[in-house]
Amino acid sequence: MTTTTVEQATRYEAVIGLEVHVELSTRTKMFCGCATDFGGDPNTRTCEVCLGHPGSLPVVNAGAVESAIRLGLALDCEISPSSQFHRKNYFYPDMPKNYQISQYDVPICLRGHLDVPLDEGARRIGITRVHMEEDTGKSLHVGTSGRIRGAEYSLVDYNRAGIPLLECVSEPDLRTSEEARAYLAELRAIVLALAISDAKLEEGSMRCDANVSLRPVGHTVFGTRVEIKNMNSLRSLGRAIDHEIARQTDLLRSGHEVMQETRHWDEDRQVTSTLRTKEAVDDYRYFPDPDLLPVRPDPGWIDRLRDGLPELPAALRARLAERYGLAPPQVATLNRNGLVGLFEAAVKAGGGPVDVANWLTNEVTGWATAQGIDPSTVPLPAAHLAQLIGLVGDGTLSSKLARQVLDEVLESGGASMPKQIVEARGLAQMSDAGELERIVDQVITEQDEAAQRVRDGNAKAIGALVGAVMRATQGKANPQMVNQLLRERLTVS
Repeated sequence: MTTTTVEQATRYEAVIGLEVHVELSTRTKMFCGCATDFGGDPNTRTCEVCLGHPGSLPVVNAGAVESAIRLGLALDCEISPSSQFHRKNYFYPDMPKNYQISQYDVPICLRGHLDVPLDEGARRIGITRVHMEEDTGKSLHVGTSGRIRGAEYSLVDYNRAGIPLLECVSEPDLRTSEEARAYLAELRAIVLALAISDAKLEEGSMRCDANVSLRPVGHTVFGTRVEIKNMNSLRSLGRAIDHEIARQTDLLRSGHEVMQETRHWDEDRQVTSTLRTKEAVDDYRYFPDPDLLPVRPDPGWIDRLRDGLPELPAALRARLAERYGLAPPQVATLNRNGLVGLFEAAVKAGGGPVDVANWLTNEVTGWATAQGIDPSTVPLPAAHLAQLIGLVGDGTLSSKLARQVLDEVLESGGASMPKQIVEARGLAQMSDAGELERIVDQVITEQDEAAQRVRDGNAKAIGALVGAVMRATQGKANPQMVNQLLRERLTVS
C-alpha cells in the first residue's frame, strides 16, 4: 500500500482549544484613568500611559483584578497568591508602546474547569489559565476589501488601547465544533451571570480564537496547530472550525503538511485564509514589566468574593427545571439569551411557568432576532407578558392575535399594555356562541362541497371551513369554539 493510500485511509480526530477574550465593564482602562466608554471621536480617550509616552507609569485597575478573581472562582481555578505582569513585545501599529502588558507564566488564575452541557450529558473541559491584559487599538483599513491587503491607506484609533481584558485559555479537550460552541455559550453565560462584561460577540466585547489540529484517531501526539481568528458569533465559530477540519483533512490525505499559522475566517466566503505565519513564544521576548509590582490578593478578600458569587448557570438550570418543571432545552434557551430574570418576574406577576417560557423562547426571542438585538434587551415589562398570557388563557385573545399584540407592546418600547392595545384596536376574540353559530352555519351553506367532504369522513377538509370562519371574523373567532361547532354540525367524531 502506498503512502498516499495509507493517508487516504487514515481517520483523523480534531483537537480544539479556545482562547476567549472578555472585555471588562470597568469605568476606566487597565493601567490608567481613561474612560472605557465608546462613541467618542478617534484618539480622544487616551493619555500618556495608554499611548506609552516615555516616563509614564501604569497603575493596575483593582476592579479588573476583582473581575479576574471572580471568573477564576466561577471556573474552579486556583487563585495565584502572587501573579506577575509581563511585556509581550511586538511591533504592530495598533499597539502604541510596541509591547502589550499581559501575564505570561504566572497568571492570576490556573488549572480550572468548565462543565459544558451537551445532549449526551455534561463534559468537563479543562481551563489552563485566566489572565489579565490590555486591549490593543483599532486599525481601519480604507479600501474596498476593508482589510490591510488592498487597502489604500490605514488609520489607527487608540481609544480602545488599554481597555481591560481577561483571556480564558482552555485545554485542548474539545473535539467537535458543536462542543466548541457549547463551551463558548456556557462561558458567556457565566460571564453574564457575574456581570463583569456585556459579552457581546457581535460587538467584540467577547472575542474567540480557535486553535485546531488533527491527529489520527487513537494517537496521543498533537498535530500542527492552526489558530483561527475573526469569529464573532457562535455560528461563525462552528462554521470556521468545520471548514478548518475539512481543509486540514484534505491536506493530510493528499500527502501535504499542515503549516503552523494564523488564519482569518471570512464569513462572506465561508473559508479561512492565511493571515500571518504563527509566531512562537520566543518571538514575543516576554519579560516582567519593571513598572508593575506583583499582584498579591489578600486570602480573606478571595474568600469574600467566593462567598459573594451569584447563582451560576449550571445551578440555575437545575433549579429552574426542578422548581418550574421546564424542559432542558427551554431552560438552556432562557439562560443563553439572558431571559431568566424576565421569566421569573413574569411568573411572579401571574403567568404560568410553561406559558411564560414558551412565549419567551419562541415569540420574544424570534422578535429580538428579527430586530437584530440581544433578547436580554427586549423592552418587555414582566407584568405586560403575564397580562398577555392571561388574555390568551381567558379566551380574550387567540394565539395569533396575541402575537400581534406582543409586537405592538415591543414596538412601543414596553409603554403600551396588552389590555390597552386590545381595547383600542377592538382585538378581543369573538366567543359569543350565538354569533359564532350564525357565521358557522353561513360558511357551511356557502362551502357546501367542503362540508360534504367532512361528512363523508375527510376530517382534514374541516380546515378550509375553519379558515373561512376566521376570514369572516377578521381572525377574531375563538378557533376552539369554531372547531367544536363545525364538528357538532357535521357529526365529525
